[in-house]
Amino acid sequence: MPRIVTTHLQQLSPDALIPAARRLPDGCRIERAEDISPEFSKFLYRSVGSAWHWTDRLPLSRAEWEAAVRRPGTETWVLYAAGSPGGYVELAGAGGPDGTEVEIVYFGLFPERIGAGLGGALLEEGLRRAWNLHERWPGLAPVRRVWVHTCSLDGPAALGNYRARGLEVFRTKEADQDPQDASVGLWPRH
Repeated sequence: MPRIVTTHLQQLSPDALIPAARRLPDGCRIERAEDISPEFSKFLYRSVGSAWHWTDRLPLSRAEWEAAVRRPGTETWVLYAAGSPGGYVELAGAGGPDGTEVEIVYFGLFPERIGAGLGGALLEEGLRRAWNLHERWPGLAPVRRVWVHTCSLDGPAALGNYRARGLEVFRTKEADQDPQDASVGLWPRH
């Protein structure tokens, strides 16, 4: 059983955000999926996470998935490249003991978009949107902390991208874990 390292990172001020060196190229945009369906959310999750062993949401029923993506303070921002989805970031606000935290619950690119210089710009936009989440959700407290976790099963550029955007490590933990195959049912094996 492999040893998995999980790294938790945070920003405590929007001033800590370091912009990406590369801007989105022409033909790319990031927009909020304002009325996201569980089906579209699951499509994004599986398209990004199948290579990285994302399985935590796969057992959810449609109703449970819908509850997760429609919870107040939850937003999904989708990267489109040449008109097609190419990645996403899912935010969940109203966290922490005083409701002032936003978690980047999921973040990543579709396999064909990795290495094209899009991850920094997508993460930058996700962090900007996290810091002003309370402005779009009346009743949420102003954001005082944005956080995310990644692990050694995630994409090799993930941790570096988080650090490059100004997120700082606040905890690491190691555990023996049997990674689940998140690609089952996504594409037939040949």
